[in-house]
Amino acid sequence: MKFTLNWLKDYIDFDLSPEELSHKLTMAGLEVEDVIYQGKGLENVIAAQITELTPHPDAEKLSLCKVTDGENTYPIVCGANNMKAGDKVALAKIGAKLPPGPKFEDGLKIKKAKIRGEVSEGMLCAENELGLGEESDGIIILPQSANVGKAIVDELGINDVIFEVGITPNRPDCLSVIGVAREVAALTGNRVKHPDSKISEEGEEINNIAKVELLDPGKCPRYSCRVIKNVKIGPSPAWLKRRLEASDIRSINNVVDITNFILLEYGQPLHAFDYDLLEGNKIVVRAAKNGETITTLDNIERKLADSDLLICDGKKPIALAGVMGGANTEVSESTTNVLLESAYFDPTTVRKTSKSTGLRSESSYRFERGINPNGVTNALNRAAELIRELGDGEIAKGLIDEYPSIIEPAEVKISLDRANKFLGTNINSDELIKIANGLEFENLGSDKNDFTFRIPTFRVDITREIDLIEEAARLHGYDNIPTTLPAVRMKSDNVNINKLVQDKFKEVFISAGFNEVINYSFEDHELLSLINKTQALKILNPLTTESSAMRTSLIPGLLKNAVLNLNHQQENLRLFEIGKVYIPIENKELPNEIRKIAATATGTRMPEFWGKKEFDFFDFKSILEKGFESLMIWDDVVFQDAQEIEFLHPGKSAMLVIDDEDIGYVGEIHPNLSEKLDISKGLYLLEIDLDKIASLSRKKKKTFKPLPKFPSVRRDIALIIDESIPVGGILEEIGKSGSSLIENAAIFDVYTGDNVEEGKKSVAVSLQLRAKDKTLTEEEINKAQEKTLKKLGLALGAELRTI
Repeated sequence: MKFTLNWLKDYIDFDLSPEELSHKLTMAGLEVEDVIYQGKGLENVIAAQITELTPHPDAEKLSLCKVTDGENTYPIVCGANNMKAGDKVALAKIGAKLPPGPKFEDGLKIKKAKIRGEVSEGMLCAENELGLGEESDGIIILPQSANVGKAIVDELGINDVIFEVGITPNRPDCLSVIGVAREVAALTGNRVKHPDSKISEEGEEINNIAKVELLDPGKCPRYSCRVIKNVKIGPSPAWLKRRLEASDIRSINNVVDITNFILLEYGQPLHAFDYDLLEGNKIVVRAAKNGETITTLDNIERKLADSDLLICDGKKPIALAGVMGGANTEVSESTTNVLLESAYFDPTTVRKTSKSTGLRSESSYRFERGINPNGVTNALNRAAELIRELGDGEIAKGLIDEYPSIIEPAEVKISLDRANKFLGTNINSDELIKIANGLEFENLGSDKNDFTFRIPTFRVDITREIDLIEEAARLHGYDNIPTTLPAVRMKSDNVNINKLVQDKFKEVFISAGFNEVINYSFEDHELLSLINKTQALKILNPLTTESSAMRTSLIPGLLKNAVLNLNHQQENLRLFEIGKVYIPIENKELPNEIRKIAATATGTRMPEFWGKKEFDFFDFKSILEKGFESLMIWDDVVFQDAQEIEFLHPGKSAMLVIDDEDIGYVGEIHPNLSEKLDISKGLYLLEIDLDKIASLSRKKKKTFKPLPKFPSVRRDIALIIDESIPVGGILEEIGKSGSSLIENAAIFDVYTGDNVEEGKKSVAVSLQLRAKDKTLTEEEINKAQEKTLKKLGLALGAELRTI
């Protein structure tokens, strides 16, 4: 949106400098993108008068002029032919630097020169040479009332400042100079001065010479028009041209220019039809028919759909509603009678038409954002009066205004206390009312600090209290809102132990190179029965047999993931899943939902260039150890024989137990299941109950010990035990021995072979002993060792290996 400072001042009084106005508008939400000083660079261009005009002796197309500025006379060589002696013109004196523009891309410095042997001490300027227009037919001829010797910017009325403002889509009211004036009114406390709405009507009654049929009020809620007769089509006055050009709109003729001027002044698009080209002297507003065509003002034939809206006369389409007029009723030099349209079209309809036809205009830009439905006739009357004044037309009496369902202004309440609480401000009622008055919101009354305002229909963005609070904030000034830190209560969150356990294990598996998968909760009933003997909850109407039951284990889904990847030659797999399983409860409709984590792995432990060691049971065990250690319960985990788990390898699997409660299992898939699933390599699985771990972890007390003050002693012993006894049983029994001196025990070797009886194995155990209050003696160490050996002998039949 472009407008000039002086144009804005026609509607609002203020003393702000261009820089101050730019800052205030930007801080109020209307970002000023550019400020252009219109007369800059024309300081040495003045109004002058030609006193003598003769042909150039050596050039047919040049003239010799003598020009006076009221004090001195200058010889000028000029190539224009539209001037005569006595004309007042724009003279660029020696030293003037003309600004960059259509004629001089980099500007032009005026110097004394000889042109075909004749001295020229300046230049008579055309509009495009001063950067005031794209094209010129000759030099500028000023009115005879111009003051010779005065600055040209004052004589042309271009000593002005152009503002270019970026308007957000929710503020169509500011796509007009009056809309911007309201913003300034709210910022300064001054009142908007609206244009005079008086109109001089004469001639026939409009209802005798024109009719309107509104056939689609949904797409066109309001349609108004006036008829102006005996109009003289001609060029617009300089003031109107200048304002349009400042807004990047080309001047066409007085009638079209007036419609564009009202578009910029009110934000209300208008369209002028040649009244004499209307069949039946009537307007019909209707939906288009599929495939119907219209040739628009740009002389392009447009194919339409039934979602588009047309303005028609008695026989044919004459305009694409809200977007562009038709070429068949265009105002031209021969036009004498005009039908002037002002309407409110449905924003969605205009947006769809603009998009489907690829046609965008200043009108569609405003209609599709929403104009003021109750400002239609004000803009129409203003335009009609200007056409009467500038085109010597006669306005027919009355107007046609089809408005079947009046759009009423909204009433919105605001609590000043709540607004200040939201914003952290101390806005008082006087300031709020001043802001509302500037924006032309009607105050319907208040109850203490609660106000009710009637919102004009040009503000389509205000429907709720929070919208009014936003208005108060931006016009109070965002930069005036104090910076405050939020009040924070020093209160620690209650730890969700279930989420903590889940997050810890998830972190451990990801850090070990595993990828998380998410499978459906519906599973193949047959595959589930191979993994979990619990009867699964069947789906009443399954989409497929592969999703016929609620899963009782996460393992089947991971097995299918593994098979799919192995079939696609992904040999090294690391997958895990966290999810719920559903265990039916007898005599209850809903199952028990248990959150578990499951994982599967196969392939090499590390990238090939580091070696080809295969992933095995102990790799999974080390990952589990990290997970349990993060919860500080690893010492409570016991690995027990898993012979009853049929789908796991009997010699390469284990149950995980804490306090005699099973919490999961880990091991290699059984060869029989591998064969059934066509898996040709060792695949390791684990599944543990996260909810049960969380429950057990909650019961465990976390204790911290001071650093030891006395040295420890290590004793290594080799034990002979039955080969069937798991080595974990040795550590478990050492823990139960009750010796306060044994700080730690670890297995560091298992051996079978020479010097060890068949059916037996040798297990090497290291014992770390320490006393809290003294350094241990040899005798105390030996006693603790003997006590431990005796305990192991009784519990496991272990014997001390001597060779």
